[in-house]
Amino acid sequence: MTCVSESVEQMIERLCVKIPDYPEPGVLFRDLTPLFADAAGFRRTIDALVDAFRGQFDYVAGIEARGFLMAGAVAYAAGVGLIPVRKAGKLPRETFREEYVLEYGSAVLEIHTDDVPRGARVLVLDDILATGGTLGATAQLLHRAGLHVAGFGLVMELTDLRGRSRLGGHRVRALYRV
Repeated sequence: MTCVSESVEQMIERLCVKIPDYPEPGVLFRDLTPLFADAAGFRRTIDALVDAFRGQFDYVAGIEARGFLMAGAVAYAAGVGLIPVRKAGKLPRETFREEYVLEYGSAVLEIHTDDVPRGARVLVLDDILATGGTLGATAQLLHRAGLHVAGFGLVMELTDLRGRSRLGGHRVRALYRV
């Protein structure tokens, strides 16, 4: 149960479960699924993301998979369309593709070429900003599609990984920074 008197930051801290040594020794994994499962907490999170960018976006892009959770809710709350940013091979029509480097390999993200008019303002949503690789690749993908990145909305930012520096000076709003 979420307490209305606590700040959004305090709420996220309380509902986030920290799991040591996952997925490998030395890593402290921050699990946000309890926040998503808490109805009042999820609502406050979505409202905070919408409020941070109100009037500044025409579409919301959600990055597979946890970004989808927030993107659908934010798009609905703001009355705008949704762009799914998918892993390679998941979209059935012609796509724009962006390959990027991960810590141990590479990956590809895709969006359809004809879902959104060029020049549209797109708010990019995901759960956590870590190294910035996935979010940076998403920005490049949207730019290649002729779209304008209105900003990045996140539940949490892991500041010691300096991912913000890979986001090309775009506006970043993380509800909780650790």
